[in-house]
Amino acid sequence: MDNNNNNNQNENANQNENQNEMKNLEKKVDIQNKVIQDNQKEIEKKEKEIEDKNKDIEDLRKTIAEMKPVFEEFIKKMEIKEKFPQFSNSKIIKDIKYIKKLQEWINDNDFFYKMKKGFSAKRDGFDSKKWHEAVDGKIRTLVIIKTTDNFIFGGFTRVGWNSEFNNYRRDSQAFIFSLRNGKEHRTPQKFTIKEGEEKYAIYYNLVRGPWFGKGENNPDFYLMANLQPGFSNFGNSYNLPDGIEYGTDEARNYLAGFYCEWIVDELETYFI
Repeated sequence: MDNNNNNNQNENANQNENQNEMKNLEKKVDIQNKVIQDNQKEIEKKEKEIEDKNKDIEDLRKTIAEMKPVFEEFIKKMEIKEKFPQFSNSKIIKDIKYIKKLQEWINDNDFFYKMKKGFSAKRDGFDSKKWHEAVDGKIRTLVIIKTTDNFIFGGFTRVGWNSEFNNYRRDSQAFIFSLRNGKEHRTPQKFTIKEGEEKYAIYYNLVRGPWFGKGENNPDFYLMANLQPGFSNFGNSYNLPDGIEYGTDEARNYLAGFYCEWIVDELETYFI
């Protein structure tokens, strides 16, 4: 009997011990699980931080990419303002390579660095009378036109427009130029007046804007009374680019992309 009691007591003790071990083990497991969960939360937190940082980096890259052209444009403006202040407020000439071409073609630094923008159609009005009020009587006049199709061209004359109505003026050094050809992306070019055509360099007409070349209705180019519709029969009095024949669509469309009814976005005229 005593042996049976001892055995039962031993068995109960073993069971209690096993139960305690199980409880201790469960506690350890719970602790480990808690550590794992805490670590997992920490990992997720770090991953979220990394994700947020990556997003911030990507946003920064996008911002830099978006700001790059703005910054480059700012640098161009500052360079122009420093080296060629006469073009610092131009709405047409925003690339220093165009300015250097104009400087080379005009070949008169006294005029080039003293000239100012004396007329802007956007500022002063799209009106040929206002243009003449500002320009007439000036010598060495630079005309720059930008169309709504982003063609940039114009002309230069050393004699300028005077007050004699419906009259041509002779200028052997006058020229037409093309800075930006919106369709063909041609390089900037200068076109001198043809030999024998010097007396038709420019034409004065109060109800027309700038007018280069001969012909009542088909000069090399001219602007209508409101300075916006323009017409071009390029090659009439001024030399065409090599390989282009006068009277062809290629010649007529060369300066502005169209023969007629091209629209002026801005007209700027420079003089002293």
